[in-house]
Amino acid sequence: MHIYRNFLSDRTYLKSIGVGLLFLSISLILNFYTGTYAAGKASNYVTDIILDNIPAVDVDGLFVWGPFVLWAFVIYLCAREPQKIPFLLKNIALFTFIRSIFISITHIGPSPDQIPITTGLLMINSFTFGADLFFSGHTGLPFLLGLMFYKNKKLRILFMSSALFFGVVVLLAHLHYSIDVLSAFFITYTIYNIGLRFFKKDAELFDQDSSAFK
Repeated sequence: MHIYRNFLSDRTYLKSIGVGLLFLSISLILNFYTGTYAAGKASNYVTDIILDNIPAVDVDGLFVWGPFVLWAFVIYLCAREPQKIPFLLKNIALFTFIRSIFISITHIGPSPDQIPITTGLLMINSFTFGADLFFSGHTGLPFLLGLMFYKNKKLRILFMSSALFFGVVVLLAHLHYSIDVLSAFFITYTIYNIGLRFFKKDAELFDQDSSAFK
């Protein structure tokens, strides 16, 4: 409990949390409108060397609930080490903001044989819109977590493996094209490095051991 007392009495920390939450809220609103716009402007689907050679597999349960389990674990990590929250919030917001820009200028239609999402339909429709394809958030966000927690070998392996796992899931369900998945790794790496530069103090706080605050 001492660690929470320290942070809750730190105005700089609380201000950083507030800025992160504001940035995240703005990015999610932008994501909603750009996703809606892309869905309305979606053109025809395109051929894909991977999707054209594998059957569509019903993995919508993994597509919907897998990320919820992953983010529940991330919340647990943040509860244990609250110094990680500001950098985490701002990086996720930056990721969502940049992805929204890509969505707004890329309007390729979804694969015609994609598996329909029926599990948790109301919730998933709040975050995906059918034509918000480039680039894959299911792949990029776990990879971003892997980069952020890179110094912890076990977490690095967990999050990097999750990125690969969800990449396979969206391809099996034909919910993303292969370029959406492959490009997510390169774009996310760039986003992470932008975050390191823009949120330098938060990154330094993120890397500190929680024992230093007890």
